[in-house]
Amino acid sequence: MKTSPDFPGAWKPNAASTVALYEQLRLHIIHLADSGALPAGTRLPAVRALAERLDVAPHTVARAYKELEAAGVVATRGRNGTVVSPRDERLSGLSAAAAAYAEAAKSQGATFAEAVKLLAAAYDAG
Repeated sequence: MKTSPDFPGAWKPNAASTVALYEQLRLHIIHLADSGALPAGTRLPAVRALAERLDVAPHTVARAYKELEAAGVVATRGRNGTVVSPRDERLSGLSAAAAAYAEAAKSQGATFAEAVKLLAAAYDAG
């Protein structure tokens, strides 16, 4: 397990944004994990350490980490820290949800194009 000493680098959440600070951090970590800048197995800084670096409350980092863990982006291993999960593990739950959606769309007679259009609308609304 490797630690990323340069994370988060020069990045800081934008306090003037309408997007909550924890959400900015959550999205930033997802972007870095998806781009490979934070490879699977990379250990993220402890909550208090990262909060201090970003000049935010520890609760902000804890909430971002909690939501990332719920989404399968990271895994928290107690005293061993929080690490980036492999992409295939993160997508397994999403794959199951996609299969259930596809089955529901088919059973209701929706075409592939209609199902994709509904999914895109729901994705954009969220």
